[in-house]
Amino acid sequence: MVPCFAVRILVDYRPALRQRTGVGEYVHELVRALTRPGGPAAADEVAVFTASWKDRPGPSVAGELPAVRVVDRRVPTRVLTWCWNHLAWPPVEWLAGPADVVHAAAPLAIPARQAASVLTIHDLHFLRHPERMSAEMRRDFPALVHRHAAAAPAIVVSSAYTAADVERTLGVPPARIHLCPPGVPPWAEAVRSARAAKAPAHILFVGTLEPRKNIGVLLDAYERLRARVPAAPPLILAGGLTPAAAAWRERAARPPLAGHVRVTGYVSEAERRSLFAGARMLVMPSLDEGFGLPVLEAMAAGVPVVVSSGGSLPEVVGDAATPVDPADVEGLAGSIARLLDDDAARQASARGLARAAAFSWEACALRVRAAYAAAAGARA
Repeated sequence: MVPCFAVRILVDYRPALRQRTGVGEYVHELVRALTRPGGPAAADEVAVFTASWKDRPGPSVAGELPAVRVVDRRVPTRVLTWCWNHLAWPPVEWLAGPADVVHAAAPLAIPARQAASVLTIHDLHFLRHPERMSAEMRRDFPALVHRHAAAAPAIVVSSAYTAADVERTLGVPPARIHLCPPGVPPWAEAVRSARAAKAPAHILFVGTLEPRKNIGVLLDAYERLRARVPAAPPLILAGGLTPAAAAWRERAARPPLAGHVRVTGYVSEAERRSLFAGARMLVMPSLDEGFGLPVLEAMAAGVPVVVSSGGSLPEVVGDAATPVDPADVEGLAGSIARLLDDDAARQASARGLARAAAFSWEACALRVRAAYAAAAGARA
């Protein structure tokens, strides 16, 4: 049960400021669920913090988060992040005003003078494979995450897989780890209706095109599929492009994949909804995932899913899919081929809808608000 006393809550909104990928979507929908009328933080003072030299929060933020104070500072985010990570300065209260709890959207704490620190750790992939990370993450995260996790009174994770990893790898006691899975998107019902009105036309991948997403194996499996089923639907790779994506884009432009694979780059929410509406299935062959939000989005929208056994994906899908070893090209191609059968797809869709019903942003918000209360109590 969430304590009834009011808390001044400051949430790091920077991941949702520009391209709202999985972490940004988690932050945005969490704050919306926390502050909705009757929500677990409706009686609190909730603010979101952004910082950028050139990017400003869009007008939709105020409309979708009417009960939230938006603190927007024209500060270069790289400079601010460097100062926070290396100098533990300036305290966030200087930029955003007093707070009782500061919720960082990343595994590193935001410096504060008085506020209790809450961290979000979606995964620890950056510790196992620093070579796949951005320069900032390679430089700062491995060196600091143990210390910050040890000091944080509450850590929010989105899967039991990550909770166990944080306990085992960082030595954090289970009592300080709060399991707060995300919920289904508010547009899921509309996409289900759109799917009923038209025939699905493509196989879909959604996510940043980075090495751990295992795109090379997906292309191998799709090439094998097309050799057996020449009429197989086209494959769409939708998500932000990293340097690693150059090789996959080049491969997609050459035979035998040319004309059958489309790489879109980052897609907006409206574009993502349209892609789900037209998808025969979503394929997520990741080597590792802390949760895998597109899988939950797909299941909630009635889209059958094919997933690997990487990280949390088996936990997320439950009995809605049989996970495949991420190195098993033949197994992945076979799983995709089975869902091209209409009866198999309908059964998988029904299982996915039932599984998605177990996730809600309201439940996530209740659990996060409990983490805030625990952090504030420990600080006091």
